Amino acid sequence: MSYLELHGVAKRFGKETVLEGLDLAVEQGERLVVFGPSGSGKTVMLRLIAGLNDVDEGTIRIGDREVTFEAPERRGLGMAFQNFALYPHMSAFDNIASPLRARGESMTEIRRRVTEVADLLKIGHVLEHQPKALSNGQKQRTSLARALAPKPPLLLLDDPLRNVDAKLRYEMRLELPRVLRQAAATVLYVTQDYKEAMALGDRVAVLDRHRVSQIDVPDTIYARPATPAIARLFGDPTINILERRLEGGRFDLFGQDLDIPGAGSGERLLGIRPEHIEVSMEPSAGSIPVVLDAVTPLNVRAVLLLKTRDGHELLASCSEEEAARFPRGHKDVHATIDPARIHLFDPGSGRRLDASGQRLDGGAEHG
Repeated sequence: MSYLELHGVAKRFGKETVLEGLDLAVEQGERLVVFGPSGSGKTVMLRLIAGLNDVDEGTIRIGDREVTFEAPERRGLGMAFQNFALYPHMSAFDNIASPLRARGESMTEIRRRVTEVADLLKIGHVLEHQPKALSNGQKQRTSLARALAPKPPLLLLDDPLRNVDAKLRYEMRLELPRVLRQAAATVLYVTQDYKEAMALGDRVAVLDRHRVSQIDVPDTIYARPATPAIARLFGDPTINILERRLEGGRFDLFGQDLDIPGAGSGERLLGIRPEHIEVSMEPSAGSIPVVLDAVTPLNVRAVLLLKTRDGHELLASCSEEEAARFPRGHKDVHATIDPARIHLFDPGSGRRLDASGQRLDGGAEHG
């Protein structure tokens, strides 16, 4: 049995449905990241698990018991909020100590535990400071320390890096796995940053349209997205989505006849990741003549905006070193796309298709 289980959970606020038929299982000791765009219900889900809001339907189990309607203090979990939620009149020490005091720990044990978790998060030097004297990074670490101090078996983290600067966010992506391993808790971490989800999760659950639409290890979510919507959420620049009709696996792609063996016939959505488009100054077998419209640096990579002869736009990407070979301005170049790297989706259901035209959920699509 999983350590945390949600079955058929629904939550509505008035006429607005936030969650509907939500199923989720987290194994003991696992670090599961729930990823989704703003407004997808991630924070509401955490509040239901914590008991801060009541479910309208469904059940929640933690460990070996159902806690659907138990009081928050009886659920045995810790939670860190995206807005820090520190007590403004308390020092960092007292903020971290507050859950320990609430359960009646001795002052000796409180000092030992606060010092231990502060050292772990490298904030021992600010324990006597009040929140107004802390940087956002120190506030974030203090909020996380408060959640970790009671050594909860279940830790809920509500987008804790959202309100810190880019440098600290990058550093904490490196540090958090170490901190969470040492905490030895089952962790449910929500974020709307796909890079954070990929970096921190043992598995990633994608929350979309009120429920989990895909759950898997990070590499599989990226390499085999279940829907075009998920494919668009993972990747920067975003995936190219094209509508094409296949006949026996063959299709026309901007004047080139390509083949996906075994893909069958019918209308398809083709997903092509920008990094899987190879751009060169010279033509090659199977390449497509395009116009290089713009080159935009993107960290250590560059984004290439391409225009086909019939006016379609494609995004490609390459290293900045490779991009330096291309002249700026409108130039004729050639794009090569490997059919084996193309993602296939059914335009009706939106579900991913394998090479034989079978849906991942076991159904079949026929043209």
